[in-house]
Formats: sequence, C-alpha cells, structure tokens
Amino acid sequence: MSGRFVRASKYRHVFGKPTRKDFCYDNIHISRNAWDTNLIKANPEYLSVNWDSSGGGAFAVIPLNERGKLPDQIPLFRGHTAAVLDTDWHPFNDRFIASASEDGKVFLWEVPEDFTLYTDAEEIPNVAPVSKLAGHSRKVGQVLFNPSAENILASASGDYTIKIWDVTTGQAPLALPHGDIVQSLTWNAAGSMLATTSRDKKIRVWDVRQEKPVHEAPGHAGAKNSRAVWMGEHNRFATTGFSKMSERQIALWEPGNPEPIGGFSMIDSISGVCMPFWDDGSNCLYLAGKGDGNIRYYEYENDKFEFLSEYKSPDPQRGIAFLPRRGINVHENEVMRAYKTVNDSYIEPISFTVPRRAETFQADIFPPAIGTKPACTAKEWLDGKTGIPSKIDLESVYEGTAPKEVASDYKAPAQSTPSTPKAEVKRQRGGRGGRRRHHLQL
Repeated sequence: MSGRFVRASKYRHVFGKPTRKDFCYDNIHISRNAWDTNLIKANPEYLSVNWDSSGGGAFAVIPLNERGKLPDQIPLFRGHTAAVLDTDWHPFNDRFIASASEDGKVFLWEVPEDFTLYTDAEEIPNVAPVSKLAGHSRKVGQVLFNPSAENILASASGDYTIKIWDVTTGQAPLALPHGDIVQSLTWNAAGSMLATTSRDKKIRVWDVRQEKPVHEAPGHAGAKNSRAVWMGEHNRFATTGFSKMSERQIALWEPGNPEPIGGFSMIDSISGVCMPFWDDGSNCLYLAGKGDGNIRYYEYENDKFEFLSEYKSPDPQRGIAFLPRRGINVHENEVMRAYKTVNDSYIEPISFTVPRRAETFQADIFPPAIGTKPACTAKEWLDGKTGIPSKIDLESVYEGTAPKEVASDYKAPAQSTPSTPKAEVKRQRGGRGGRRRHHLQL
C-alpha cells in the first residue's frame, strides 16, 4: 500500500506521543458490555464514557481539564433502564449529548453549567435527561449527529432500522430500513448522505431524505464486524472489516461504484475490529485496533491510502475517541488527538504532532476547521437544504483572539458569502479540495 520511494508529504513524520500517567484520567469504570462501539467520545470540553454501573444504564462525563485520579463517587448521567451502548456529542453545542441504550431509547442530555466531578455534597447528584426519544422496538446501538444540519440525529437499532430524528420536536420523520443489524454509520460532510455497514455484509449509501439507498454493494466477506467512515468533503468513504480468512482489511469506496477502488487491502491477521477515523485537515485516515495498542495512519492521495506510520503501545485499547479539529493544540503543532481506554480503568490522551521548531503559526498544516455554526436548521435540512458549515481560521485560535469565521469551500448558491481575501484563499488551498478535486495536491 505504500510506495517504494519517499513521498513528499508534510505529514510523513507525524508521530503519536503518549501522555504522562498523572495527566491521564484514572479510576474510570468503563462498561464491560460486549456491544461493538467506541465506548468513549470526545469534544473540546468533555469526554463521555459508557460506564459500568449498577441499577440500569449510565454514562459519565469528564471535563477534559479534570485530569488525574477521579473521585470514587462521581455524578453520572443516569436515566436509562439498561446499559448505555453509545453516546455522541452535538457538533455545534459542546454541552449537549445523545445516548443510545439497550432499553430501546435515545436520551438527550445537557451538561450542567460549571459541571465538575469534585463536590463536597454528601449525596452525589446524578444528571437527568432533558428529553427522551422513543420509537425503536429493540436496543439502540449507535447514535450520530448530522455534521451539517442543527439538531438532526441518526440512531441505529436492533429493529433493523435507522431513524432520523429532529431532536427539537422529538419526532423521527425519516427511517432507513435494513435487512439486518447495522454495525456502523457515517455521514458525509454535507449531512445529505449516510453510509452504513451491516451484519448482512452489505455496504449501503443512503440519500437520507429520499429514504433510499443510492449504493448497495457486497462489503467485507468476513464474519466479524465492519466499520465505515466518510472521508469528509471527498466523495469517498473508507471501510474496515475482515476477509473470509479473518484477515483485517481496509477498502476505499466511491458511492455508486460496486467495487472498492483498488480492491480490499489486507492490513494484518489480528482479530480485533479496526476503528477508523478521518481527519479532514490533513487528509489522513487513522485506524485504531480494538484489543491491540496500534494506531496506524495513512494519507489519502491519488485515490490511494499511503501508509505513513504507526503508533505502537503495549497497552491495548477497547475504546477510542478522536477530538474535533477545533479542539487541537495548534501551539504544539498537534494535528490530531486521540483518547484511548487502558485496562478499562483509565483513559490516555495520544497527541499526534508534526515535528517542527517553528515559532509562528504553521498555516500549511492547519487549514480552517469546522466551527460551531451549522449550515442549516433541522427544518431547512428536512426541506432539502444542503451545505457545509462555515469554518474557523485556526490562526485566530493560535493568536488567542475570537475564532475568525471563514467561508467553507463550497456552499449552496443561496448561501453566498463575501469574497474571501487572497491570503485566506492561499491558506485554504493547503488541503481543502471540496468537490473540485478528489485527491491531495502536495
């Protein structure tokens, strides 16, 4: 998968750096449930953790700045009557989160103002949901917010459907019927398409608002779970899975093409599911093995995944979360940060950085990141509007000023914005190709 010659790439030397134990999150009780999700999710303020708790299901929220050993008793987000299987943070509100449970319900929660795990109260107060979405007849295994439209949430259930909720009304106006259990789901950047993998070994891409698949193809042939991740603003998505011989595989897909581009590529023969994550800023795909300590990363170029390197750790991860790009540390040349579970008892941040000694902002490795303003409301999206949320210039974050908004690379004509200054255009060309080009230009 990698070339024999050294490619010119500014991300070739990216390396993963573990965090000292006292800056990790210790005394964690990660759920032992065997359902295949990532167990934890991260945003720039908080970590959510599927919690191993008695008396129904619960999850914990950990403020990122409260590192070290957590108190023995902490406030939990409690309300489900069975185990919490998945959570997802709202992309435009860092205090809003959805949870999915074995009890067949989807709950919505708001992190209280000034939330902390440290309290002098004798009775630790739990947090209750602000709203409940009922409609699935079996357990709900995944929840995933639309990355573009505000308050649109997808939930995948053992009743073989994905429901699309408007969380402001509590209604699910759209449903995507599958023939078997959905194993993973992933939105495209504009929030108009959804790719899914299923236990029937089919890979589907849905035109969500039409409630029909526009692409259906045989996926990975192995019996174990398959995952999909949409590659940001590219018209491509990646899948991980297994061959019939139980070898781990990766594949690159173009919607509508029944065969993966370049076929199914073998990674190794380890038995754990590969959890894929896409970084739109660097055009890199990260693969974290479940049950091993490896995190591989590849650069997407010329419709291929070029292997860059691998973060190796003797500590296996069962769950992992990656931070949205607006939360990375641009002063440390950090291009991505992951949070991995270790021994189901602590969470370790892994910082992926480009080794440079520069004293100034590195515009070439930090193109604008998706900000916190949606492209459209839930109603506008349901009525057919499509767009990419505006982005923030990470140089303004570097300088410590208010995040400066810049136009996304493409918008619907009705959303025209003032022309972008030449300096911004130059910076944006560092990697955001939008629909115009399908591969990285170095």
